[in-house]
Amino acid sequence: MKNKPIILLIITSVILVLVTVLSYFNVQFPIVFYLTVIGQAFLIYTVFSILTNNYKTKKTFDDWYEDHPIGDEEI
Repeated sequence: MKNKPIILLIITSVILVLVTVLSYFNVQFPIVFYLTVIGQAFLIYTVFSILTNNYKTKKTFDDWYEDHPIGDEEI
């Protein structure tokens, strides 16, 4: 799958936001604790997956930003 790191990032974010919501509503401690541990494991795996992703591009820093090229200067 091409966007595996992005999907992992979304899942990790949802899990960690769910931990916050569940702790606000005073859900039982074991549920929040294990969900926190699972969320942290997902976070570590997500960071590892993003850093080791084999993503290649032909863009360089000389290309600047795609939405605002260097040559487009406004007065």
